Amino acid sequence: MFRLLRWLPLLLLLPSPGSPEPPGLAPLSAGAPPQAPDLLYADGLRAYAAGAWAPAVALLREALRSRAALGRARRDCGARCAAEPGAALPAMLPASPGPDSGPGAARSAWEPLLLRAALRRAECLTQCGARRLGPGGAARLRVGSALQDAFRRREPYNYLQRAYYQLKKLDLAAATAHTFFVANPTHLQMREDMAKYRRMSGVRPQSFRDLETPPYWQAAYDTGLELLGRQEAALALPWLEEALQESLAQVESCRAGCEGPEEQQKEEEEEGGTGSQGGLYEAIAGHWIGVVQCRQRCVEDTATRPGRSFPVPDFLPGQLRRLHEAHAQVGNLSQAVENVLSVLLFYPEDEAARKALDQYQAQLGEPRPALGPREDIQRFVLRSLGEKRQLYYAVEHLGASFKDPDPWTPAAFIPEALREKLREDREKRPWDQEPPQPKPLTHWKDVLLLEGVTLTQDARQLNGSERAVLDGLLTPAECGVLLQLAKDAAEPGARSGYQGRRSPHTPHERFEGLTVLKAAQLARAGAVGSQGAQLLLEVSERVRSLTQAYFSPDRPLHLSFTHLVCRSAIEGEQAQRMDLSHPVHADNCVLDPDTGECWREPPAYTYRDYSGLLYLNDDFQGGDLFFTEPNALTVTAQVRPRCGRLVAFSSGVENPHGVWAVTRGRRCTLALWHTWAPEHREQEWTEAKELLQEPEKEEGEEMPSRDPAPEPPSPRLQRVQDKAGKPPRVREEL
Repeated sequence: MFRLLRWLPLLLLLPSPGSPEPPGLAPLSAGAPPQAPDLLYADGLRAYAAGAWAPAVALLREALRSRAALGRARRDCGARCAAEPGAALPAMLPASPGPDSGPGAARSAWEPLLLRAALRRAECLTQCGARRLGPGGAARLRVGSALQDAFRRREPYNYLQRAYYQLKKLDLAAATAHTFFVANPTHLQMREDMAKYRRMSGVRPQSFRDLETPPYWQAAYDTGLELLGRQEAALALPWLEEALQESLAQVESCRAGCEGPEEQQKEEEEEGGTGSQGGLYEAIAGHWIGVVQCRQRCVEDTATRPGRSFPVPDFLPGQLRRLHEAHAQVGNLSQAVENVLSVLLFYPEDEAARKALDQYQAQLGEPRPALGPREDIQRFVLRSLGEKRQLYYAVEHLGASFKDPDPWTPAAFIPEALREKLREDREKRPWDQEPPQPKPLTHWKDVLLLEGVTLTQDARQLNGSERAVLDGLLTPAECGVLLQLAKDAAEPGARSGYQGRRSPHTPHERFEGLTVLKAAQLARAGAVGSQGAQLLLEVSERVRSLTQAYFSPDRPLHLSFTHLVCRSAIEGEQAQRMDLSHPVHADNCVLDPDTGECWREPPAYTYRDYSGLLYLNDDFQGGDLFFTEPNALTVTAQVRPRCGRLVAFSSGVENPHGVWAVTRGRRCTLALWHTWAPEHREQEWTEAKELLQEPEKEEGEEMPSRDPAPEPPSPRLQRVQDKAGKPPRVREEL
C-alpha cells in the first residue's frame, strides 16, 4: 500500500482511460526540473515487477524524459558558457620568458590565464545547470555507465511495450516494441512479439514507428537519398541540406555529453577505481585526453544507424559530395563550388572533386575569389585536426591509446612509428574479405565418390555461382530417424520449448526448431532417443566436410550453427494464400531488393560463408527452395526437396533465396551454416558431443541446464546490491 502511495503523484500524470494519449512519449510534466533518471528507472522496474503497470509506464517515461532533458541542458549550457567572454580559454599562450628568467617564470606566465578561464567556465556551467536542472545541477543527475548502456540499448522500451500491452494500449505497445526492436534486431522474443502485434486487428501500420531515432535518419537523410536516386535533385536539395545540418547538430550534442561527469566516471572504472597515479598536470592531461577521445568518436556514433554495428562510411564527406552534385544538376554553381571545396578539406587530393571544381569554375566563366568552403565544415575540420594533433602527441609521448575513426586524417599528423603500424594493418586482409581460392576438381570428386554422394546440379545448371545440389547424403532409414527425433522433441511431454508455434515468417504455418545441444539434453533426459541426437551430430559433420571439399578444399570450414527445422501448413488457412514460407534473403548480409545491394552488417550474420540445406522428406505440397536475382523478384533456379538431398551455396549477395509456401503437410530440413572464422565455431556442437559421451547419471541426479535461449523481461527482477551499500539497483533477468 505504501509503495503504491509513492507512485501516486506520477500515476496522476497519466491521462484517464477514456482520453486519448499523446503520440509517442510526450513529456509528462513539461517545465518541471528533471529527476534523477537512475532512480526513476529503478523505481519503474520495481513497479513492473510488482505488476503495477500504470505506475511503471509513468516512471519509465519520466526516466526517458529526464535523461533527454539532462542532455539538452548540458548542450545548451556548454554552448552558452563557451560564448561568455570571461570564460573563454586563451587562444594562445604568452611569449616565452627570457633566458634570465627563473624556472617558475614560464609557468607563472600562462597558469593564471588558463586557470582563471577554467574557473569562470566551471562557475558558468554550475550556475546554468542549477537554473536548468535544479539544485545540484548535472552532478545530482549523474547517470552511471551501466545505466547509460541500458538506455543506449533502449531497454526501457522493452518494459514499456509489455506494460502498455497489459494496459490495453496497443498502439503505444507496438510503437515501443518497434523502437526497441530497431536497436536490437537479433532479439528473438521481440521478433515474435512484433509478429503478434502485426496480426492484431487493433494495431495499425502507422503504429510501428521509431520513437528514438534522430530525425536526420528518419526523414531528411533517407528522403534526400531516395529523391536523388530518382533524379529529382531540386526536391532532394532541401532534405540533403537539412540532413547535413541535423548531423552537425547531433555531433555537437554528442560532444557536449563528453564533458559530463559520466566520462570521468568511466575513466575511473577503466583504471580499476584506483584514481590518477600522477600529480595535478598528469590528472588534467589524462582527463582531457579522455574528453577529446570521446569527441572524436562523435561523428562515428552519429553515422551509425540504430541496431547497426558499423557507421555509414565517410558520413559527412559523402553528404557534401551529394550536395555539390545536386546543386550542379539544378544550376546552383556557386553552392556547388562551396560544397566541393568542403569535400577537398577532407580529401585535398581527391581527383573526382578536383575535376568537378574545375568544371564548375569553367562554367561560372570568371574567377570568384569570394567563394570558399562552407564555414560550418571549415570550423569542423580545423577543430577536429587540432584535436587529432593533441591525441597523436599523447600517443607518442604519454603512452595514450587512440583509434582514429576518420579515414581522412592527413598522414603528417600521425607519428612515423604509428604510421607504419597502421599501414601494415590496412594491408592485412581478414579471412572474410579474401576471395574464394580456385579449387582442384579432383579433390571433391574423390570425396563425393568415397561418401557415395552424386553431384546432381552444379552452379552452371543452377544459373548462378557457388551453388550445387548433391544427392545421397542420407539413406531413407536415416531420414526416418531424424524425422522421429523432430517428432519426439515436439511432443508436449518433452518439455523442450520446441512445440510448434506460428512461424516468424508467415502466419499460415507452424514452425519448430531444434539445436544440437537441445537434442543432446533431451536425449540425456530420456525425452528423445539418443540414436537421433547422435545421428544429428554425425550428419552435420558429414555436411561440413562435403561442403568444404566442394567449395573450400584449401581453407578449413567450421560449423557456425546447426538447426533442425520443420514447417507445417495450418489447415484451413491455405486458401488464396499469397505469401512465402520464407521471404527472399541472403544469409550473411541485409538484402536491399530496390538497389540490389546487400549490406554485410548486423542484423545479418556477417561471419557466415557457406550455407547448406539437407532435406529429410518430400511428402508435402509446396516448400520448394528457389534462388533469385538480387532484386528478389527474378527466379533463376528452383530445387525440390527430397530425402538426403543437400543444397549448398555461398552465403552472400550472389545467392539470394527463399522458400515457396508449404500448403499441405510438414517439411523438415537440417539447416547448416559454415564459417571460415574459427572464433565463430559452433560451441554448442562441442558441448552436445561431450554431453552424449558422458556416462549416464544415477537416477535422482539433476542435469544442469545449458540451454542459452533468451527469455523476455521477467516479473521476477533480481535486485543487485551496490558495492558501496547504496540503494539496490534492479536489472533485467535474462
